[in-house]
Amino acid sequence: MLQGTPILVLKEGTERERGKGATTNNIAAARAVADAVRSTLGPRGMDKMLVDSMGDITITNDGVTILKEVDVEHPAAKMIVEVAKTQDQQCGDGTTTAVVLAGELLKRSESLLEQNVHPTVIVRGFQQAVQQAQKLLEGEIGTTVKSGDEGILLDCATTAMGSKGVFGSRDHLAKIAVDAVEKIAEQRGGKTVADVDQIKVEKRHGGTISDTELIAGIILDKERGHPRMPAEVANAKIALLNSALEIKKTEIESKINIKNPSQIQNFLDEEDKTFRKMVEAIKASGANVVVSQKGIDDVVLHYLAKEGIYAVKQVKESDLQKLARATGAKVVTGFKDLTPADLGTASKVEERKVGDDKMTYVTGCSNPRSVSILIRGGTEHVTQEVERSLNDALKVVSSVLEDGVVCPGGGATEIDLAVKLRKWAPTVGGREQLAVEAFAQALEVVPWALSENGGYDSINTLIELRRNHDGAQANKNIGINLADGQPADMWKLHVVEPLRVKRQALTSASEVAAMVLRIDDVIASKKSAPPTPGAGGGHDH
Repeated sequence: MLQGTPILVLKEGTERERGKGATTNNIAAARAVADAVRSTLGPRGMDKMLVDSMGDITITNDGVTILKEVDVEHPAAKMIVEVAKTQDQQCGDGTTTAVVLAGELLKRSESLLEQNVHPTVIVRGFQQAVQQAQKLLEGEIGTTVKSGDEGILLDCATTAMGSKGVFGSRDHLAKIAVDAVEKIAEQRGGKTVADVDQIKVEKRHGGTISDTELIAGIILDKERGHPRMPAEVANAKIALLNSALEIKKTEIESKINIKNPSQIQNFLDEEDKTFRKMVEAIKASGANVVVSQKGIDDVVLHYLAKEGIYAVKQVKESDLQKLARATGAKVVTGFKDLTPADLGTASKVEERKVGDDKMTYVTGCSNPRSVSILIRGGTEHVTQEVERSLNDALKVVSSVLEDGVVCPGGGATEIDLAVKLRKWAPTVGGREQLAVEAFAQALEVVPWALSENGGYDSINTLIELRRNHDGAQANKNIGINLADGQPADMWKLHVVEPLRVKRQALTSASEVAAMVLRIDDVIASKKSAPPTPGAGGGHDH
């Protein structure tokens, strides 16, 4: 203030919140998001029905799907949504856990802020707590799995799907997920790598969830190019082309002057000859199935049909790559370069009708490095939810294969970390100790929410669990059994989760909490007014 006149640094209409007000507001927004998904946690969690602006409905239990679909406006809340997205990319499962944990960390920080503990002190305490938690996870809580232990992989897959809407068919789906990931897993530099993107998932409604099947090959969402082509080809030799089988227009503008009608006929004959050459080149290579990424001219399709060759056109590039991995074929650019060595093999290529659509099945590949899963379900919403659940299961199985470490689910890991961190907190000393204790307390939100969603008494559950994790009789695997709300050994109930899920959830939740806590000033510029309807862009016409 200069002689009583305020100095305006910011543009008019800019909103600004500072100090405690800004922090409280941000924490409230982040907690609101966390509370919204908290009721979906665990096998007894409820579903959300989301209706977008177009009126399309999504019914889901998947944390990341809920947060992606909901239009979040508040900047701090958007940061929480990012946590779920990261968790989904890295691990597939545990999205709700990560978000609920982040919300709870902020809730616990709030009481520390009221006691005038500085945000940076809290953040430092959280970081120390996370480092210690990681050590505990790897050293004490996690259990190393022998590679190829299918029982554990199945347990992880069923646990990941236990909280989704496909509860009844989860054993069937878990088996599919494990088989699919085991087929595409490969050794690279002494490490197992399982890239879930090599699994092609197609969904068609009709039938029941138990009709979902794994195909040791690839399903293409395309029908054969010509009705006179054979509907199925045994002992297929497959040519993969990423160029078009049609006559291209020239790059330069050209005109052809024709003086008499016979020249037109020559012109057409020449075109026909070119098409025949294409088909002959393909036939000469020994191929009896052609899959092209681009178009195939109708005349070429006709000639291919005459030769009894099955052709599919306009196939996505990603599908072409998967076909190459499944059949051992090489993707060739021009038909002229096609040699027998470039062809892939499959025992059968056929067109099948699934629901209302015709699809091409490439099956019986000898050692497919890429496989497909065809999802069936009563309605579209069911198939979508099955797809989301399978996606979680596939990623979870691949992370167990890659890392080889699992830990007990059902809140056992969180409660064990909480008990151990509480004991460790006094060794930290200083005010950071308070933050470590707050972190330990926040971890207990997971078993709390699990029992709350199961309809049990959360306080009693927590007391029971703490008792089981502390003292002489301590057992790190005791979690909550949601069938009866009692503490039980999670290994015996086959509730296990990959270590990666827990590790990522802790890291991303504490990082986002630290980010929100450090903000003490929110400067929001004025929103620009939406353009008036009917006004064109910029120019007057």
